[in-house]
Amino acid sequence: MPPSTRSRTTPFPAEDDRADHGLPASPGWTDGETGAGDGTDPPGGGGAPGPARPFSRRVRAGAALLPLLPLALLGAASWSARWVRPSGDEWCFLPLVRDEGFWALVDGFYSTDNGRIANGLLVASYGVFGVAGQQWFAVISVVVMLALLWGWAVALSRSVRWRLPRGVPLFSAAVVLSFFCLASTNTYKTFFWPASSVSHTFPPVLAAAATIPVLLATSRRGRAGAVASAFVLGAVLGTLSEETSVVALALLALALLLGRSMLRPERPAFVRAWCCSAGAGILLGTAVLLTSPGSRNRRTRHHADSMFTPDSLLASARGYGQILHTLATTWQYLGVIALGVLLGVLVRRADGGVPRPGRRTALLLVSVPVVLLLSGYVCTVITLPAFGASVATSNRLWNDYLFPLLLLLVGVGGLLGNLAARRSGRGTAPVAAGAVLLCVAVTAGLAGPLMGLESDMRERAAAWDGQDRLLGEQAAAGATVLAYRPLVISRMTEPFGARPWPASCVASYYRVDRVTDGRKV
Repeated sequence: MPPSTRSRTTPFPAEDDRADHGLPASPGWTDGETGAGDGTDPPGGGGAPGPARPFSRRVRAGAALLPLLPLALLGAASWSARWVRPSGDEWCFLPLVRDEGFWALVDGFYSTDNGRIANGLLVASYGVFGVAGQQWFAVISVVVMLALLWGWAVALSRSVRWRLPRGVPLFSAAVVLSFFCLASTNTYKTFFWPASSVSHTFPPVLAAAATIPVLLATSRRGRAGAVASAFVLGAVLGTLSEETSVVALALLALALLLGRSMLRPERPAFVRAWCCSAGAGILLGTAVLLTSPGSRNRRTRHHADSMFTPDSLLASARGYGQILHTLATTWQYLGVIALGVLLGVLVRRADGGVPRPGRRTALLLVSVPVVLLLSGYVCTVITLPAFGASVATSNRLWNDYLFPLLLLLVGVGGLLGNLAARRSGRGTAPVAAGAVLLCVAVTAGLAGPLMGLESDMRERAAAWDGQDRLLGEQAAAGATVLAYRPLVISRMTEPFGARPWPASCVASYYRVDRVTDGRKV
């Protein structure tokens, strides 16, 4: 049967085989087969093998070069992390883990600070190495997050049998990560400050990557492993970030509601089991967090019982409106849409045809944004007691729902690119070239602010190192009171500001009784 006829009569010719192997149906695409992300069918896959070379040599060569720019940008950002020096919460973390050990910091998180056990484990993991641990954190986190997103992109394309030129999944992962980390209104707090990255940058990426096992499950054992891993990773997320847990639970609830209408009859049972397992893990981790002494201390300290009062809900709505305005006017996110357009133009089915969106796509376009916007408001409500009016300007608090919003923008761009591909037939080169140029141009535009931030970081590092040597010598000579001059960068918390606690932590860092404001000396 010709491919065109087969596409019209059987939306997914090989879908019964895919269901038998545990592969999901194509989410929102109802026309024809799809292809693997590396240009070849995955082992054991069903359906027609398709052409061995679905893309021209020129396209393959260009796609292989695409990841170079975003990877170079992420590499430059990681190299700039050598200028990171303690500030904010690290003033308290570093002396504690230095003097009392790894588990003392973890226990401090659980018993005193906020109850986030997994968060404490990650913070202690870099804190045991002192200042060097802070500097290496950005490099390691970039490698880990990029690997997770790359694996997720490949798993997604293979699970729905889409074909993309080799190199495009890595390019997609690198571009999304670049904009997520470096297009922020405060890149230092999003990317370079380890305490913030552990709490609000890494968790949403981990949540997305947690779906890799369910995407790749191809056997009964694979499905069982996917369900088990969902519970474990859910429990980790529950003790890592409250905001990411809120967003993940909202999306899991949506998947449970839409599973029957989005998937073929063979799939909902597995998807429901996976979603329930992930949700149970998140709820367990959240329960451990909320019942911890540290969480109770935090709620008492910030009067969290007032978060659901009418005044607090209204203040959260105003703050959330400001946040959405900031995100909507961040023009750099056009690069993410351009990435989606490129993907929509390039993606092919196994038979070489262009996938066609169906009613499922419209359902997703309506439901997913609503769920993300509502969960973002809930995140604002639960963070307002601790941050007050600054919840509208503390950009790191937005990352937990900003990341899935960026993925949604990629999907919107993909629909636009798909529409152009279906209307233009084979003449999609201008659209693809325009999308590449826009994406590359906006990505390259992130280098300018990054260079300016690196200059500020280098200047602060030089001043910090000089003062550190001086204060260390004075403490070694027997001084019990030191004059510390605050060195603020990117609105980071330093002693003698609105909050008094960093001063006592700086005194602990230098093993003295107290520090005074060096600006008055």
